[in-house]
Amino acid sequence: MSAIRLIDIPKLMDDRGNLSFIENMADLPFNIERVFWTYDVPGGETRGGHAYHKSEELLVALSGSFDVVVKTAEGDQTFSLNRSYYGLYLPAMTWKHLENFSTNALCLTLSSTHYDKSDYIYDVDQFQKFMNEVSQG
Repeated sequence: MSAIRLIDIPKLMDDRGNLSFIENMADLPFNIERVFWTYDVPGGETRGGHAYHKSEELLVALSGSFDVVVKTAEGDQTFSLNRSYYGLYLPAMTWKHLENFSTNALCLTLSSTHYDKSDYIYDVDQFQKFMNEVSQG
């Protein structure tokens, strides 16, 4: 299983402004099958609160900032995203939620799979139980 990590997104800079891009497999450990974005999140609200059986994701703060909280064996880990040239890679079976959205925050999500309701795990206790079973062999 791949590890949760920040990925540097290529950035081309010149006097006219900056340009960043992502190419399948050259910049990501998966092919992009779905793209969606989250925006206009009211103050104090959270998004996410689930894991996926199969989907891998890359989250990018295209505008503003937000925190991504993931559950790991060592406990919760928080990643603050606020630059459009960094993405947070989340492998399958990563429980996450997003919080602390700034005004006008825009979260771009690149996913390795098409939408499939059966891929979602919404119950954190079920997720923890599954992860414990996997770690015990």
